Amino acid sequence: MTAPTPRLQTDRFTLRPVERGDAAALFPSFSDEGVMRYWSRPAFKSEEELADWLMDKSWPGRTWVAVERAGDGPAVARFVASDEGMGTSEIGYLVCREHVRRGIARECLSALITHLFRVEGRRRIFADVDPDNTGSNRLLESLGFTREAHLRENWVTHIGVRDSYVWGLLAREWPSG
Repeated sequence: MTAPTPRLQTDRFTLRPVERGDAAALFPSFSDEGVMRYWSRPAFKSEEELADWLMDKSWPGRTWVAVERAGDGPAVARFVASDEGMGTSEIGYLVCREHVRRGIARECLSALITHLFRVEGRRRIFADVDPDNTGSNRLLESLGFTREAHLRENWVTHIGVRDSYVWGLLAREWPSG
């Protein structure tokens, strides 16, 4: 059973559980072929399709959206953590296109990683990233993740057969805070 999704705070943002209404703010990015290029699925065709996907309870993970610290504004990013068993979580994220390069992913992922390690007691966090997704690969490396694997022809996606990098971070490698 998946734990409830807690609210997390950073200096500038609140990470709160996703709500169906967040689809409106996320849809312009999740419907953009360029933004969705390295995802395992193509861009969404409708806001309703995205809302259904965001609220899918069969997925064994938890989903957050980042909103301005006051908590009243629209979602500016989506973050996920799935429980992969034995103290391991997989993370994923997408910052809305009009908000990229503002440090949102770094700030919010840092809070999420700290929560997963320090509150939930995870021992390992990993991410699976397309090798051509330069921004995500650089971000994970800068956060202290180690590239553990290059899996050749690992996925068949909407853009074809793709390799993937697996990035891992251990609890003992994450700074105390």
